[in-house]
This record gives sequence, structure tokens and C-alpha cells, in this order.
Amino acid sequence: MQIALLGGTGDIGEGLALRIARDTDHEVRIGSRETEKAESAAAEYREELDDRGVEATITGHENPEAAAPADLVVAAVPAYYLSDTIEAVSDHLDNSVLVSPAVGMQRDEDGLHYNPPGVGSVTALAVQAAPDDVPVVGAFHNLAAAKLADLDAELNWDVPVVGDDEEAKATVIDLTADLETLRALDAGPLANAPEVESLTPLLINLAANNEDLHDLGVKFW
Repeated sequence: MQIALLGGTGDIGEGLALRIARDTDHEVRIGSRETEKAESAAAEYREELDDRGVEATITGHENPEAAAPADLVVAAVPAYYLSDTIEAVSDHLDNSVLVSPAVGMQRDEDGLHYNPPGVGSVTALAVQAAPDDVPVVGAFHNLAAAKLADLDAELNWDVPVVGDDEEAKATVIDLTADLETLRALDAGPLANAPEVESLTPLLINLAANNEDLHDLGVKFW
């Protein structure tokens, strides 16, 4: 499978790229608005994995080129860039599953707060921006980026996955299950995305206010 990570030069994109390339045999395509930036990040990821004895296929491209042949496209960008990023590659999403990990948050003096768009969730915003025939899945919302990118870290996290297309959701669940120390959980249809997304500011607030709780994820027992 070919997996495109749009915004793959950012924190979440880096962690997903490294873990997918290390733990699976999928081809990883790093996307960016600038080809040179994507190629540079891809080279850094390959070098890190090579140092660990892992041969990986990671290439860098401008976002539309990254998405064009991909079976699964992850829009690993902040919520405020999500619609523009999806619309920029909309002509290249044929036969792809689109994944959104973005969360809307707003900071004030008390901390971070969930700030969904008018359509109810950022995942719903991805549905609105995507072509009608492209299945959208919400996943990877609650992952602490720095720890995700640390390949020495044992994550032991759960990943709630939402989607209306059962086949597309199963594809994302299967991919997540292949990543070491992550467990995918079916969280139901896209209508449940707000509940999943709203966990992220809670985790960040807990990490900020408790010295021993940095880089939190979620685990359900």
C-alpha cells in the first residue's frame, strides 16, 4: 500500500512516517507545499531508520504528487489548513481513503479548549472539503507528537477510529494495528468524531499541569 502524509514534515507527520516505515512494508510518501522541504524531511527519516538497520521506502513530493498514487492519504496538518490542503489535492484522491487527525483547539489563560468548526467536528470539515466519493476516516487525533516520533518510546496507546465507510475504517484500523504498541479501537461513525477530538485538549492540559504526565496518550481498560 502507498500512504501519503500531507504535511508529513510536521510533528504528527514525522511520527507516523517513521513508525509506518519501520513497522510495515508500505511505501510512505511525504507531502508538503514545497517539494524541497518534503524531500529533505524524507531524507532525514530514511537516515534515522537506516541508522536503526531499517530499509524503508520514503519519498518526498509536493502534496498533489504525494497523493496521486496513494491508497491512503493522511491530512497531517493543523485544523486551520485542513480544507485548503484537501481541496488542493482533491483531483488526486481517486480510489483513496482520506484520514483526518486534526483537532480544533483554542488557548486562553486557563489552557486549551476544544474549538470545533460550525459543522460539528474537524473530521466533518474534512468530509465537507473532500470529493463526495472519497471515504473519510478520523484517526490519530490524540497522539502526543514528540513521543510518537521517538522510536525508542513504548507508547501503549489506544487510537479511536471513526468513519461511516466500514471498509475504509477497517483499512485504517488494520494499519494502526501493525504499528508497535498502538491499538486501534472502532469508535463508531463520523458523528462520534467530536467526542474523540475533544480528548486532545484534555490530554494537553493534564500534561501541562502535572509534572509526571508529559506526552500523554489514551488507554482504555
